[in-house]
Amino acid sequence: MTGSRRQALSRRTLIGAGLGIGAAAFTTAAGSGTARAAVAKGAAGNSGERRAYTFLAAAQDAYPQHGAIRLAQSYTDQAGLFSTAFTYDNALAILALLAVRTKDGQARAMALGDALLFAQAHDPGYDDGRLRQAYNVGPYTFYDGSPQPDGFVRTDGRANVGTQFGFTGTAVGDMAWAGIALSALAERTGARRFLAGALRIGTWIERNGRTEEPLGGYKFGVDGAGKALPYTSTEHNTDLIGLFGRLARLTGDPVWLERRARAKAFVGRMWEPSGGFFYTGTNDGVTINRSPIPEDTQTWTHLALASPAHARSLDWATSELAVLDTADRRNSTVPAGQSYEGVTFSSASLLADEDAPIAPSQPKPDRHGVWFEGTAHLALALRTRHAPGDEARARRLLASLERAQDLLGQDQTVGGRALTARCGVVSASSPLDTGFGFGYYPYRHTGATAWYLLAASRTNPLRA
Repeated sequence: MTGSRRQALSRRTLIGAGLGIGAAAFTTAAGSGTARAAVAKGAAGNSGERRAYTFLAAAQDAYPQHGAIRLAQSYTDQAGLFSTAFTYDNALAILALLAVRTKDGQARAMALGDALLFAQAHDPGYDDGRLRQAYNVGPYTFYDGSPQPDGFVRTDGRANVGTQFGFTGTAVGDMAWAGIALSALAERTGARRFLAGALRIGTWIERNGRTEEPLGGYKFGVDGAGKALPYTSTEHNTDLIGLFGRLARLTGDPVWLERRARAKAFVGRMWEPSGGFFYTGTNDGVTINRSPIPEDTQTWTHLALASPAHARSLDWATSELAVLDTADRRNSTVPAGQSYEGVTFSSASLLADEDAPIAPSQPKPDRHGVWFEGTAHLALALRTRHAPGDEARARRLLASLERAQDLLGQDQTVGGRALTARCGVVSASSPLDTGFGFGYYPYRHTGATAWYLLAASRTNPLRA
C-alpha cells in the first residue's frame, strides 16, 4: 500500500461504502460459572491459556438473550465499537478453539462456524457467498442516539451487518481467513456444510479477486456497494496460499493448486532480497508500494510457505520492528513499574507523530507500543522456523503476552458484563498508530487472544 494515510488500506481498514467512523452455541453469561467450569476441565494447557479460553467463551456468550446463532464480540465494550464482531476475529476464534482440542472448544468452534454460514446464506443484499467485514451481535444505542435493537439475527431473519461504522465491504483477506476456519472445521468434524461454505468463499474470491494486471495475484475485494477496490495486498495473497492449499487437499481438485500458485507468485514478487523482507503490495497492479512495511507480511509468509529462501523476513521483523513499552515513554499508558516487549505494526508505527491523535477523538500514539496480535504470530513463526535461538525468543514474547493478559485491560466488559479477572489479551500495550490510517489500543481483543492461543499451542493455521 502507499505511504499516504488517506489512501493506505489493509485488511483491517474500514472498507464500507460511505466510510463511517449454529445451534451448538452456548447460552452462558460472560465469564459465568458454566464457562469457567468448562475451562477447568482442561480447555488449555496452562493458566494463561485457560484464561484466554475463558475470554473467547465470554466474547461468544455476551448476548445470550439474543438467540443461539451468534458470533463473538471482537473488543471489550470500552473500545467504543459496541457489539461489533469482525469476520477475521471470529475466524481466528474458531481456529484457536479447535487448537485447544476439547469437546467444549470444538462445540464452540462449530457454533461460530455455523454463524458464519448463516451470515453467508442470509446476507441482506447478496446471495453470492460473500461475508461482510463485520456484524453486530447484540443491541446498543449508537453515538447519535439511534437505537440498534437487534442481535446477530435481525427481526427480518437477515444477518445484522455492521452498517453504523461502515463495516459493509468484503475483503479477500477476511474471506480467506473465514474459509480457512471453515475448512479446518470440515476436516475436524467431517461435516460437509463447512466445506461447502469454504468452497463458496474460494469461488467468490476467484470470481471477484483474480486480476490479470502485471503483478498478478488477487485484488483487495469490494466495498459495501459492490465496487471493486484497486489494491492488491501481500497479506491477502498469503492468506490465499493457506486457503487454496486446504481446498486442494480437501477436494482433490487441482484447480485450487493453480490458484494457490497464482497467489504465491504475487507474494514472491513482493520480496526485497537486499533487505530480507516483503513489501505490503500494490495500489495499481503495476508499481510495488515500498512504504510502510508491515509486520504481518513477514510472519504470515513464513507460516504459509516455510521457505528457507525467505526465512530472513522473521529476522527483519524481530530486529526492525522490535519495541519495548515502558511507563516512562512519552505517550505510554502502561502502568508504572510494568514493561512489555514485542513488535509494532509497521515501519511507519516507529515514526508516528506523537504530537497528533491517531484519529479524531483518539489519544496520541506511543511509538513503542507493542502490537500483541503481531507479537503472537511472530512467536508462532519463530517456533515454526526452529533456527538457533528461535524458541527462546518465542518464549520471551509469549511471556510478554501472558503478562499483558494478567495486568492490562482490567475491569473491562463485554455486552455490559464483567469479565473474569485476567482473561483476554489487549490488542496493544499503549495507543499504537499502524501507519495505515487506524490505530490499536489497550482493549481486550478476540483476535489477539486467539493468536496467543495459536502460538502457545504451536498451531499454524496457514499450513494444514
